[in-house]
Amino acid sequence: MAGPQQAPHLHLAELTASQFLDVWRHFDADGNGYIEGKELENFFQELESARKGAGVDSKNDNFGDKMKEFMHKYDKNADGKIEMAELAQILPTEENFLLCFRQHVGSSSEFMEAWRRYDTDRSGYIEANELKGFLSDLLKKANRPYDEPKLQEYTQTILRMFDMNGDGKLGLSEMSR
Repeated sequence: MAGPQQAPHLHLAELTASQFLDVWRHFDADGNGYIEGKELENFFQELESARKGAGVDSKNDNFGDKMKEFMHKYDKNADGKIEMAELAQILPTEENFLLCFRQHVGSSSEFMEAWRRYDTDRSGYIEANELKGFLSDLLKKANRPYDEPKLQEYTQTILRMFDMNGDGKLGLSEMSR
């Protein structure tokens, strides 16, 4: 088992939303929303190590060439860094939940529309129960099966991702991230 100083092992099986978030947080060490620079090198080294451990090996042994090839394939906007949506394409995430969430609130007008719809008490915050309603509707719209424990896990994962002050609800500034 990985010790506290080691990276979470990157299995090639599907990750739960919570495991995905743990991987993201580990590699986005500065918390700026991107895996870049040394973080990107660390991520790629860990990914290569996991691939070798799983018996998946590429023909090319040159680290720099392999990394260029990797970035060409997964850095969709060619900005030289990996965003959360790009990581969701790299790591097989359970039901691609995070990608589904991000796509649903993609534009600022869609985001504000969703915000008004799910801030049912007009408090200016989306509390856990309102977030749960939003995620339930999102999963239904995306035709993704779920049960109550899974919905609860997704709700807690979104709160862990965006609830920066830890108050158990999402403010507009937190959610707009």
